[in-house]
Amino acid sequence: MSNSRAAADDAEVAMVAACAGADVVRTLYGRRLTRIDKGAGDFATTADVEAERRILRVIRAARPHDAVLGEEGGQQGQLGAVRQWLVDPLCGTLNYAVGSMLVAVNVALRNGAAAVADPFSGDVFFTDGETAWGRPDRADPQLTPTPVTRLVDVNLDPPFPNAPGFRAVDLLAHPGFAEHFRPRVVSTTLALAWVAAGKRAAYVTDGGDLLGSVHFAAGIALCRAAGCVVTGIDGSPIGASSRGLVAAADAETHGLLMSVIRSRS
Repeated sequence: MSNSRAAADDAEVAMVAACAGADVVRTLYGRRLTRIDKGAGDFATTADVEAERRILRVIRAARPHDAVLGEEGGQQGQLGAVRQWLVDPLCGTLNYAVGSMLVAVNVALRNGAAAVADPFSGDVFFTDGETAWGRPDRADPQLTPTPVTRLVDVNLDPPFPNAPGFRAVDLLAHPGFAEHFRPRVVSTTLALAWVAAGKRAAYVTDGGDLLGSVHFAAGIALCRAAGCVVTGIDGSPIGASSRGLVAAADAETHGLLMSVIRSRS
């Protein structure tokens, strides 16, 4: 099988798996769900657990020898495997638990295909690692980033590993930011998919190893494949030693954000 065909097949697996998880999230929405305490104010719900089970069922059927790292189930399969799937079955659990529909289901093959499904809009964004597409109403238009909205999502969730040098909340009070952009606060990978799709101009978050994170891997893959500018908050390439994340629709938007961030640092 050619590499391109294999990548396309992986993208299909990611998309089917993400849609399977989204079906669970949508079905259980609005019900009284058991909360599972994870410490430090974090928790999962029955929807998180059931969605991950459904996603794993798809991956195991299609790729039985691959390893999986799930937000709820942890590592399954060989640690350090060449092929590892990263699964966040409900990105935005707090939103979901209080009745907000701003959530996403994320499935990504490390350094490969990925998919992000919006359970409530029906949008599905996916990539084979080279090109990114969206599937609203079962069409497959290629994703085209654009800064025209001037909307920038900022993740304000702790921890803040780069403080005091950088905290994303500082952007909201910076006059340079207010001059060029309008802030939105969405603590979910859905925001990264929106940057790739042209619904947002950029996304900024603090954090550590985002490429290996079940929360961000799928969104980063989408943005890269769509042609967005994706770096750490210091402008360096995303990698094991990078700090935070800036994903922008184009180089101009990225440059404006970097000038604001550097002035705060």
